[in-house]
Parts: sequence; structure tokens; C-alpha cells
Amino acid sequence: MEITYTEEIKRKLVHLSSLWMVAATLLLAPWRWAAVVLFALLLLLTLVSEHDYANGGRYLGKLYGRLFGRMLRNEVRPGQWIVSGGAPVLAAALLVNVLFPPWNAAGALAVMLTGDAAAALIGRKFGRHKLVNGKSLEGSAGFAAVGFAALAAVLAVTGRPARDYPLALAAVLLAALVELFQKQLKLDDNLTIPLCVGAVLLLG
Repeated sequence: MEITYTEEIKRKLVHLSSLWMVAATLLLAPWRWAAVVLFALLLLLTLVSEHDYANGGRYLGKLYGRLFGRMLRNEVRPGQWIVSGGAPVLAAALLVNVLFPPWNAAGALAVMLTGDAAAALIGRKFGRHKLVNGKSLEGSAGFAAVGFAALAAVLAVTGRPARDYPLALAAVLLAALVELFQKQLKLDDNLTIPLCVGAVLLLG
């Protein structure tokens, strides 16, 4: 089920509202375990709420439906449990905080949250030159430009050296390819993008 562009904007605003995760990752840098516990608890709450919604729950499920029901790409049938994009975002936040240093984890999340939103909104509105999987050159370019700007901002805030910026550009370009070929990879890009960015930054 394809949602309207207005609902797509709402979905991506919710996506962008998750930029608090970037701030939380940096603020909790001295206590990495606290960030891990925070994102683990939020992931659990999201999964429980989505399960309750799929099963017609009166409390968590009803609240979840009012807030996010119309933004789901797939209509939920009675008893069917559809995991939305929120759970992979929280899972990504959890994983990058476990695997990477705080500056790296924050940068990887920033790329995923801003780049993915830019690709979707720019691609649907201005995409004229189609590439693969129904995606466009304009959307991919938007991902790369906005994602790199977000990552550069994190690098600047955390005082990373100038030599990290070319590596950051390489990480974002690779992430743009991952987003473009999401269907072939058969993995949620909310997970693959930050893990890809984090791994490139770590190896560098």
C-alpha cells in the first residue's frame, strides 16, 4: 500500500524527530552502558506496542494506532504483527552504541536519519531520472548531500580531525548505494545504513 506524499512527510518528520538519539548518544558518551540500556528498553516498548496494536489492544495498541497507524506502509490485518520502521531505527541505535565509539555511533545515526528522509522526500517529489528499484538519481543525490552534511556536523561537534572528512564522504557514498540497492540486500536500510557508515569510519 503506497501512502500519500503528505503521509510520507509525516513519516519522515517522525524519522527526523529521532535525531534526539544522536544527541543522547553524545551526551551519554561517558556512560555508554546507559545509552545501550535506554535504546534496548525503547526497542522493547516499541515491539510490545506494535504487537498490541496488531492484536487490537485497548491501551498501548490503541495509543500506537492513533499516533502511527495511518503512517504504516502495510495495512495491519487482525492478528497480524507488522514491525514498522521505528523498531529497526531503535535496533540500529542499540547496535551502533554497542559496536562503535560514541562519535562514530552518533554520526552513523545522523546519516541514516537525515539521508533516508532526504532520499524519500526528494525522490518522490523531484525524481525524474530513474535508477533501480523505482528510486531516482535525485533521491540518491539528496541522500548523499544531506547525509554528509549531517555527518560533517557531528564530526565538527566532536572535534574530529580534518583527515576524517574524506573518510566520512566515502562512508556516506557507500551508504547511498546500500540505500539504493536495499531490495537486493533484503535487509532494512534503517539497520544497514548506520552499520555501514559506522564500519567504514571504524576501519578508517
